[in-house]
Amino acid sequence: METVNIHEAKTHLSRLLQRAALGESFIIAKAGQPIAKVVPYSSPGRTKPKRLGFLAGRIRVPADFDKLGQHDIDAMFGGEA
Repeated sequence: METVNIHEAKTHLSRLLQRAALGESFIIAKAGQPIAKVVPYSSPGRTKPKRLGFLAGRIRVPADFDKLGQHDIDAMFGGEA
């Protein structure tokens, strides 16, 4: 694995990043001491987008869903007792 000093890395950053994109790794050193390892970034493969309705047929929404707890809410806000 190639070692590159900081000055060279700053001067040739685009070229070094292109090499990393092609799969090469290298080390950046300061005064001969390694300080960073640059490796190619491998992104995870494309995942399927989540689809709506993935629980269709598995759950049942009650017909009075929008009225659940209505009595308690009315009682809290001064409606019917």
